[in-house]
Amino acid sequence: MGFWTFMEGLLLLANAMAILNEDIFLAPRGWTLAELQAGRRSSLKGQIIGLIHACQFMRLSLIILNIVIIVIKLVSG
Repeated sequence: MGFWTFMEGLLLLANAMAILNEDIFLAPRGWTLAELQAGRRSSLKGQIIGLIHACQFMRLSLIILNIVIIVIKLVSG
């Protein structure tokens, strides 16, 4: 596996986290920032919740990055 394939995999993972709906998927499981206590933000669950919300915040950047990757794939074959 090359570096390019690894980066595409990370982009796909970021896309998957960006489309998670907080009301339908995350809230029933207790994975929202509002339900997380201030002291538990450094835990693994807190870090994952923060990563999910960061990916959701960066949706426009992900869209642009996806377009760039698609154009590169179309040009390079």
